[in-house]
Order: sequence, then C-alpha cells, then structure tokens
Amino acid sequence: MRISKIVTRMGDKGETGLGDGSRISKDEPRIECIGALDELNSFIGFIKVAISDAGIITFLEKIQNDLFNIGGSLSIPGTEIKTVDDEYIAELEKQVDTWNNELPPLKEFVLPGGNEASARLHLARTSTRNTERKLVTLHKNEPLPDTWLQYINRLSDVFFVLARKLQYDSGVDEKQWQHD
Repeated sequence: MRISKIVTRMGDKGETGLGDGSRISKDEPRIECIGALDELNSFIGFIKVAISDAGIITFLEKIQNDLFNIGGSLSIPGTEIKTVDDEYIAELEKQVDTWNNELPPLKEFVLPGGNEASARLHLARTSTRNTERKLVTLHKNEPLPDTWLQYINRLSDVFFVLARKLQYDSGVDEKQWQHD
C-alpha cells in the first residue's frame, strides 16, 4: 500500500474508508480497534528511543510489525492477512519467562515509573489493556481470531516484565504499593 496524498478531505464528515472500499463511521468498534492498535504501536516507538539494547529494540520492532498486520487485517474485512499465530504467542511467553526469571519475586503491585524506559513501558502496558478491551468488544459482534486476543493479552505481560527488567538492570529501586 502506498500513500501518495495525505489530505483527502474524505473523513471530514466522520467517516473513514476501509481497504475494501467501504466507508464506515469513525466511532465503529472496528475503527476503535485500528486506532487503539495504532496508539499502542506509537507507544512502542516512544519506548524504543529510550532503550539502547539492540536486541530489545529488534524484539519491539517485531511486535510493531505484528500490530500493523493485525490492524491491516482489520482494515480489509474478509481478507486473510498473515497475522499472529500460536508460535508468536509462544515466543512472547518464552521471553516473559526469561526476563521474569532474572527478577526478584513481586510482593505487591508495582508503582509505574522508576526510570524513563520503565515509565514508557507502563504506558504501553495500559494502552495494550485498552486495545484488548476494544478487540473484545468487536469480537462479541464480529468473531476475530482467538490468537489476536491471546497475543494482545500476552503483550501486556511483556511490557510489565520488561519495565521491571529495565528498571532492575539500571539499579533503580522498584517502588511497590504501600497500603494500610
């Protein structure tokens, strides 16, 4: 897909076009999902500029491409675009386990923050949960591949554990919820 013209004025009345040529309201659940995936993808870009580890950056870029594939599939109803499958989910789970095994066990909820990369990852984690809720809403009316919901659910775990790892690796104390 090539974008040659940015200002089209086609959306000035609250509608947008899908890849199959149809037009729908910008507040339809499908568009809400596409927008949430785009927002999440942007948060990942925001994270990458705060990280120097090339392996983690490559890992995050793979996730960005996966999100574009899901969004692309949503934008062309009825078309099968290769998106995420069980293998992708297993890769996420393996990475979460690897990073989590390097960390001290949790005793309480973690307060987001710590250092810049960790704080950005917590934003991505909450954006992921928002994206997941929007996909579940769409899934109630238009069945989506189960792997999409599983993948997005695992992504929030990825961002949580990576936030902890980067904070731990930098020597910044992890602040946990203090309750009375």
